[in-house]
Amino acid sequence: MAHRSWCAETPGTVSNERLEFLGDAVLGLVVTDHLFRTYELPEGELAKVRASVVNSAALAEVAEELDIGSALLLGKGEDASGGREKPSILADAMEAVIGAVYMDGGWEAAEVLVMGLLGERIGEAAEGPGGQDFKTRLQELAARRFESLPRYDVRDEGPDHAKRFFASVAVGGLVNGKGEGRSKKQAEQAAARDAWTELSALAAAAAEAQPEDPAEPEDPAEKEAAGPISDSNERGA
Repeated sequence: MAHRSWCAETPGTVSNERLEFLGDAVLGLVVTDHLFRTYELPEGELAKVRASVVNSAALAEVAEELDIGSALLLGKGEDASGGREKPSILADAMEAVIGAVYMDGGWEAAEVLVMGLLGERIGEAAEGPGGQDFKTRLQELAARRFESLPRYDVRDEGPDHAKRFFASVAVGGLVNGKGEGRSKKQAEQAAARDAWTELSALAAAAAEAQPEDPAEPEDPAEKEAAGPISDSNERGA
């Protein structure tokens, strides 16, 4: 798949941007159609569920799971700066794949692909639309502020009938959240909530700490031109 940075350095090649455009539309329609037919939810809640899976953070995570980054054709500068791991580039590439599958196999093939990749996420989001899906919230925050994706590490303890799962999540190489639960999903959600809470607080604190614009220094030339304040002026005041 050819990124525009590759095309800029390789005359005569065409990027995947047209396929990205098509794939974005196909993705949205597949998810919308599935939600409408499957869930008896009001319009606003359907929109929230769709937004939780049809976004660059979710697509980038799926692309990373599929190792799409290794299949990208990137310009030298983009490649050297870590373009194969950038969420925005991975999300666009995932859209291009969906568009290509639609062009090759039509609606049915595209629907099978999209639901195979996002069906579980849709189900999770529909259980509590707009509410407690902290994995999605953390994905969006990490993609927006750190240009990276959360990475989860999960271990389990105990016998099969009473396992307990423990998860940690790292953003930007640092462990930001930990959680546990009776399933892997619960543990990851707990860790995501812990990390999202911490990173959101740090972002808010950083915004508050931004210094106000300092007052412009007085121009010595203007001060000299104005002259000293006379005694009469002071007495008149």
